[in-house]
Amino acid sequence: MAIPTISSRDMVCAFLDHLSGERRVSPKTALAYERDISAFFEFMAGHHGHVLTLAHISDISLRDFRSYISARRRGDNGLSPNSLARHLSALRTFFRYIERRWSVKNAAIALVKGPKANAPLPKAITESQAAKLTDIHSLKSCSARAAQKPWITQRNHAVMCLLYGAGLRIAEVLSLCQSDLPLSDVLRITGKGGKMRIVPILPAVREAVNAYAQDCPYVIDPDAPIFRGARGGVLRAEIIQAEIRRLRGFLGLPETTTPHALRHSFATHLLAGGGDLRTIQTLLGHENLSTTQRYTHIDATRLIGIHNNAHPRARRKTHKTAT
Repeated sequence: MAIPTISSRDMVCAFLDHLSGERRVSPKTALAYERDISAFFEFMAGHHGHVLTLAHISDISLRDFRSYISARRRGDNGLSPNSLARHLSALRTFFRYIERRWSVKNAAIALVKGPKANAPLPKAITESQAAKLTDIHSLKSCSARAAQKPWITQRNHAVMCLLYGAGLRIAEVLSLCQSDLPLSDVLRITGKGGKMRIVPILPAVREAVNAYAQDCPYVIDPDAPIFRGARGGVLRAEIIQAEIRRLRGFLGLPETTTPHALRHSFATHLLAGGGDLRTIQTLLGHENLSTTQRYTHIDATRLIGIHNNAHPRARRKTHKTAT
């Protein structure tokens, strides 16, 4: 069967439609895929001396892939091992899609090996540090020195409480709508990949959000996001990131304190308090338990302790020693 004439750009567009339509990835994820795959085709066009089409997919060799990897690692703007591993993962996903969609296979992609990536562990802040960021009195003290409007302080407090008290991603916090109010004991969250999960809401978190909603000076439509910028527009993640950077100096917090660090601290402190991994996995919305294990930075000593306390053989040995 003849291979249809399809340009690299049309292949990428079809793939992006697949990601947003069937896989329901977030716009940011789709943008990252587009950037990575477009960069690959741009390199290959220069490498081969012509723009690639669907008919050329099978002809991309292992040497071509290695040349591309080498090019992306060179120079001042070269990709780190972690970024390159993510980049290659995007390419593999794209080539699998091409094979399913048009039955055009590239055998070399399976042989491509990138540099070993070191999975970075998010750094949690301590419970006392998290308490400072989620204490309205601390925030008011910092806000007074910054001449910040009271309702904005309430807004920031509500956002911090949702990040740390409910373990939400910053994008999930900012996507909460007026129709979600007033908050109840649980909140239905649509996370990555359009996956739904139920998150318990602590009374303190519920009070912080409802207090902000009462003080917010803007009228918000039911389907519109509740968190607003100073001029009434939808609050952007960069504003909260900048606010946390400002608060780090006032409150003496480490430079690793970020919105994502608060989510990580939520999981880490739950684990330290006796929470089980499966429950934390559900609360965070992780598809794989291995992600939760890495994310919560479980140390070997704690794992050994859990094993010794839970395994029947370990308990039997302890009992015999005691007798």
